[in-house]
Amino acid sequence: MSDERGRLKISELAEEAGVPVATVRHYLREGLLPEGEKTSPNMAYYPPELVERIRLIKQLQEERYMPLRVIAELLPDDGADPERLQALLETEERLFELALADERERVSEAELAERSDTPPEVVRRLAELGVIGPEDGGFSPSDARIVEAIARFRAGGYDERIGFTVHDAARFLDPLEQLATREASLLTEKLAGRFEQEQAIELFEAGVEPLRALIAAMHTKLLAREIQRRRRGGGLDPASPSEAAELD
Repeated sequence: MSDERGRLKISELAEEAGVPVATVRHYLREGLLPEGEKTSPNMAYYPPELVERIRLIKQLQEERYMPLRVIAELLPDDGADPERLQALLETEERLFELALADERERVSEAELAERSDTPPEVVRRLAELGVIGPEDGGFSPSDARIVEAIARFRAGGYDERIGFTVHDAARFLDPLEQLATREASLLTEKLAGRFEQEQAIELFEAGVEPLRALIAAMHTKLLAREIQRRRRGGGLDPASPSEAAELD
């Protein structure tokens, strides 16, 4: 039973939040909840506002797979109500949904191979290397574009006869993953929490294509710079032939 000031015992706090008492105790140990006001060595009372805080922590764990240390950094230390963080997460979720809108369609391996005129074993190997899906039961539109691009490469003579294999495509994964991380950060972290949801969405929509154009232009510039460097005597990457031999 709550006290005369409306504060809750730990068992009541857990019941209101819909979690076991052990979960509340764990959050307390991890510093995610402020300590209660002790009225005796074995009794403490907590403000009812912590109910929503506990629910939010659980949501971040289960829906966003956030570790507790990250959640602790996001939540205010004083136990203040977490509505701002909840609004931020909702805005971020809307941005994610918007970014993924064109990736909903799924096709099978057989259909992808047929569409791109690519041997099924090549599609399968690309999937094994992580260059393409499958995700959610099939391959996405971006997977299809990747396979079609590789098919055009193969049609132009870039195939196993000159040592070009799917492994060469996989070599781009690491740098592109870093680029994708930074791009996603720019389009979400700079917007979510700083603007009202509708304004953040408008800014997101306005920024996607210019950002892609910026990245493409910078890539063209850097590629030209690298070719000029090699033309002046930098030479080809000496590791490339041996790497290709190992990967084959």
